[in-house]
Amino acid sequence: MTPCPCCSASLDPPFYTGPPVPVHSCLMLDTAAEARAFATGPVVLAACPACGFVTNTAFDPKWSAYAPNYEDQQSFSPTFSRYAVELARDLVSRHDLIGKRAVEIGCSKGDFLYLLASEGRMRGVGIDPSALPGRVAKPPQGQFRLIQALYDDTHLTLPADLLCCRHTLEHIGPVAVMLDRMHRHMRRNPGAVLFLDIPDATRVWAEGAFEDVYYEHCSYFSPGSLGRALRGAGFAVTDLRRDYGDQYLSVEAVLDPAQDRSFAIEEPPDETARLIARFADAAEAQKARWRAWLNTASATGQRVAIWGSGSKCVSFIKAVAADGHHPALCGIIDINPHRAGKYAPGLGLPISAPEALPRLKPDTIVVMNPIYMQEIAARCAGEGWQAELLPLR
Repeated sequence: MTPCPCCSASLDPPFYTGPPVPVHSCLMLDTAAEARAFATGPVVLAACPACGFVTNTAFDPKWSAYAPNYEDQQSFSPTFSRYAVELARDLVSRHDLIGKRAVEIGCSKGDFLYLLASEGRMRGVGIDPSALPGRVAKPPQGQFRLIQALYDDTHLTLPADLLCCRHTLEHIGPVAVMLDRMHRHMRRNPGAVLFLDIPDATRVWAEGAFEDVYYEHCSYFSPGSLGRALRGAGFAVTDLRRDYGDQYLSVEAVLDPAQDRSFAIEEPPDETARLIARFADAAEAQKARWRAWLNTASATGQRVAIWGSGSKCVSFIKAVAADGHHPALCGIIDINPHRAGKYAPGLGLPISAPEALPRLKPDTIVVMNPIYMQEIAARCAGEGWQAELLPLR
């Protein structure tokens, strides 16, 4: 029996097996040939009946080759930037972090460290193999530096009043090992606060959201399984909430057991079991619906573009068009300028900036994440292009 990476109980048999998918979604490639030849791996999801955690049992850590061409910077979105600014401001205010120290695990290009420095005069260190020192400008106050590496025991000497890890834990297979390392880091910094921000898998299982299942995300958390994982690692959970249109789980934890709280959104493991029992059928129904829709669009001469070239896009297109292309698709659009002209793994269409809309001439734009609908509509208007905006769900 396969042990749970969180609590070591035996996992149940897999509830979902998907076809091979690109082992990375956000590594930018220079040619269509490179994109089509990109390595793939299987997705075999199984749940832990004891804690409710879900993992890809076929995940191989050898593919965790994050590098500077891993392009996941989201700060080009006004919607996401507002959220990130409010989050940084809130953390600094509630935890009295003015002038204090932060360590961010999985910092990407350093956008959030910039905000912590700007909002709180904090001194930060970011650790990420995809870090690119200099990509993000120096903050007007405070400071930060980036370390291009994976977080390991050599970094435990870094002082931290705030230890944060945003949109990274879902990429980690041995969750208990990572949480133990964070716990040991916190023990060296009495009074420090841990902040985690990760996708909420509850919506994925409930909606059959196949586009949110991909190889890089080997670990899937619900509020209950996240709380249990943290307490099992010795943390006291002080805040646990849904955020960003209920897409994210935000959690704060400390080492003082007297501060641990329970939260109404923490569901029992059998609730996850109930949701995942329907996931495979719901996901296949969603895929079939979109295949039929694209086929109709092609038959009627409609031109379709995808807005958002990240992991959702790769997962979506690979699921509805196995070769990474479909006759109805005329382009992939992304506001991140560092993606323009590049190719996403597994996909034969180049990524275009919004300025390419008049050239691509889409009749319909399928929006990968509906939270961006308003800003996409505004951007289309700014480019002088009208198209139907159709949210993926």
